[in-house]
Amino acid sequence: MSLCQTRGGARYAPLVPELWTPVVEGPHEAFVERLYRTIARFAETAGVQTPVVEVELADTSRFVLDRIEPEPGFGMITIYVHGVRDDAPDAIVIPVGAIRRIELRKAPADRVARFGFSVPEPG
Repeated sequence: MSLCQTRGGARYAPLVPELWTPVVEGPHEAFVERLYRTIARFAETAGVQTPVVEVELADTSRFVLDRIEPEPGFGMITIYVHGVRDDAPDAIVIPVGAIRRIELRKAPADRVARFGFSVPEPG
């Protein structure tokens, strides 16, 4: 079936496999480094020390982040999340391609104690 082929008048999108396999080369380190710079620039422009960083994954799950690391590599990164729910994980290893979007917000003063992204010191 070709892209958006019709069958009996109905339109169908092509099937996309859910299987993802890691690759040796990946932009994960550069991605994390540039993301940290973007967050730091946002924090400076917005006048906040700890902005709220929320990530939405391809499966539509959303997490407020504490930090991101480029490990374990091979196209995968580790996100450390603030657990609002008791069953929320502390960290998740995900493929970079699983990120749908990242939202940056000013943190209201009363939420900073609970949420906020810590940008590492340059060096």
